[in-house]
Amino acid sequence: MKVLLAGASGVLGRSATRQLTAAGHEVSGLGRSATNTLRADLLDADAVLRAVDGLTFDVVVHAATALQGESMAGHRSMVATNALRTRGTENLLAAARATGARRFVVESMMFGYGYGDHGTGLITEENTPFGPRGTNAWLERHVGAMRTKERLAFTAERLEAISLRFGFFYGAGVTDDDVLPQLRKRSLPAVADHGRALSWVDVDDAARAVVLAVESGTPGRAYNIADRTPLPFGRHLQEVAAAFGAPKPLRVPLWLLRPAPLAHTGMSSQLRLDASRAERELGWSPTHDDSLTGVRALAAARPAAV
Repeated sequence: MKVLLAGASGVLGRSATRQLTAAGHEVSGLGRSATNTLRADLLDADAVLRAVDGLTFDVVVHAATALQGESMAGHRSMVATNALRTRGTENLLAAARATGARRFVVESMMFGYGYGDHGTGLITEENTPFGPRGTNAWLERHVGAMRTKERLAFTAERLEAISLRFGFFYGAGVTDDDVLPQLRKRSLPAVADHGRALSWVDVDDAARAVVLAVESGTPGRAYNIADRTPLPFGRHLQEVAAAFGAPKPLRVPLWLLRPAPLAHTGMSSQLRLDASRAERELGWSPTHDDSLTGVRALAAARPAAV
């Protein structure tokens, strides 16, 4: 199939491009960077339509974000990504219709279920509402953007939409290129988890879910994509440090992160995803049952990163 991939230059997009190409699909990246096949600002509706003028695609994948690993401290770091999830989705839907695409696959994430402590039970696509409205203005913007992205996709006429709700990414291009340098600089702290845990997924496994969603899956469905063992954020960081020989993450009290409100909110949240629907319907499964095993495997395979 011919696949138009917005976000092809990102860590998820690069892996998805490799895997889609290996599966025999023809991938065209769309975005502002020079590495894209088609150049356009995804927030410029006219530019997006000009970029795809005269082209045809079978599937459009929206995996574009503006997230930077070290910019999670403040709420304003999410403004550009929120715009990509709202106006960017509208523009890509127009491109999908203009190019005759039949399927639209969107990237989402676990925090779309709402920031905060969801308890120790597993979150399924059916037992927990996605995109709940909040009272905190900034958090409502973030969650609302994810809610809008799915709503736009699922209500688009003549398009089969699928949403992939990912846990925290780790793996090649994330752990070694983002998390590890911050640990070496002692700029990524850990807090006491108090039993809280979050869901994780290897970025290459996440990209494999994108391939499967391009090829199969039930239209109108959302799928949680995460490994089978939720883990505390701090425990994950400790394993990265141990596996790659980096300094242990600094342990700080949660209140100390209040000047970094997005980090404070994320580290005080608990979200444990159940990905069994993806395993049943997409045929997806994680390479590793937990991120600790995955981090150790990455370190063993990447000695140059030590």
